[in-house]
Amino acid sequence: ATAMGFPAIVSAKSPNAKLNLAIIGSGGRGGSNLANTAKTENVVALCDVNAQNLSRAATKHPKARTYRDFRKLYEKTDDIDAVVVSTTEHTHAFAVLPALQSKKHVYCEKPLTRDVYEARVITKAAKEAGVATQMGTQIHAGNNYRRVVEKIQSGAIGPVREAHVWVGRAWGWQSREAAKRNRDIVWSFETPKEAQEPPAHLDWDLWIGPAPHRPFHSVYFPGPKWYRWWDFGNGTMSDLGSHFNDLPFWALKLDAPKSVEAWGPPPHHDIAPASMSARYIYGSRGDMPPVTLTWHQGENKPKIWKEKGIPQWGSGMLFIGDKGML
Repeated sequence: ATAMGFPAIVSAKSPNAKLNLAIIGSGGRGGSNLANTAKTENVVALCDVNAQNLSRAATKHPKARTYRDFRKLYEKTDDIDAVVVSTTEHTHAFAVLPALQSKKHVYCEKPLTRDVYEARVITKAAKEAGVATQMGTQIHAGNNYRRVVEKIQSGAIGPVREAHVWVGRAWGWQSREAAKRNRDIVWSFETPKEAQEPPAHLDWDLWIGPAPHRPFHSVYFPGPKWYRWWDFGNGTMSDLGSHFNDLPFWALKLDAPKSVEAWGPPPHHDIAPASMSARYIYGSRGDMPPVTLTWHQGENKPKIWKEKGIPQWGSGMLFIGDKGML
């Protein structure tokens, strides 16, 4: 991910003015967003449940107010023009909604929310607020994606009736042997029964936020360990799927599918699968014919990939048209 996201989406009060930003989540991905936005704008407020992240950010931006709890940050918004949210997935909606209700511009990391209901609440609030918003799918702004969209929509390979997306990352619920084979960053086959002491710099209660409370354990923190746990995220599908599914969704002008079918290991009550597949069937869109889009995750791959009919890339997208493939 690069700097091609937030700074370009809004204009300050005058061409020579700078936006006053509030940064919610200042470590990891948030640290990168902070560094990029601070090149052109003013940082007036910083918030992070991790005291180490907050301290590092405050050292670079000593004039900014600091908070551990974003609810406290929103008690003073008169000098804030826009908010950058780079927290865990399960707190996105709760950090974004107050900004929209205060009519502040918002840049939120992907995925927008943890579930469909939250996404509907946020998109409705954004429409009512009438402000500039952007989600952190930075690759959407790249020349590669744009060129693919041009080729598909200009008919370079003819009408597309089949498309595939596959990602090689296999993190999540799987056997210990599979976790080693797939180089998973942490392994847990079940919900930990023992509690551990949270690191002194982490406010675990604030980190948990709106999710059902559970004792701290190192299989949840630090990120990106947390995204495999249903209470905090939706596994690789919501993490990498936000980027990879974006291209066929854009190029093929997709909307709501007529049907969705998923398959993989038996569902686990607490952990998202490491490997799985999902098939989306869409109807006609204007002059575009019905199309089937299949997601392949982890050790699952398209049949044509397994038969070496296409390059053996670990991750990629494939469009199959009447006149060729891309």
